[in-house]
Amino acid sequence: MLRQRLSDALKEAMKARDLRSVSTIRLVLAQLKDRDIAARPGGNTTGIGEGEIEEMLGKMVKQRQESIVLYRQGNRPDLVQHEEEEIAIIERFMPKQLDGEERAAAIDAALAETGAQSLKDMGRVMALLKERFAGRLDFAKAGALVKQRLAK
Repeated sequence: MLRQRLSDALKEAMKARDLRSVSTIRLVLAQLKDRDIAARPGGNTTGIGEGEIEEMLGKMVKQRQESIVLYRQGNRPDLVQHEEEEIAIIERFMPKQLDGEERAAAIDAALAETGAQSLKDMGRVMALLKERFAGRLDFAKAGALVKQRLAK
């Protein structure tokens, strides 16, 4: 479904002559193809799943956010704008991110379900969160919250 949305969006952007969208969606599709090819030796002939695609999109956004910080330090507003536009295009294909309350509820549920009591259990909690909320949860923030709750 997400693959089809990307292909359809590329066609629409080409028809509309939206060069930024065309180039960004092509970047996404190229990275997707690379991931599909990398998955073939493992016996995956149909390509990576939706969750992995969403995770890939999240990583692409995070890379651009890191670039924005560097471009701001280098006083390059033109490149900052370019990266922000790409982020907006990529985020159109990502699922809605969990807000603060939803993130806290998801962490509480994972802690209860795994029976986590100490920092030793953090791996199990994070694995459960990653399984259920791939692409919808910032795991750096979630990891910090889980660590904070388990440290008490």
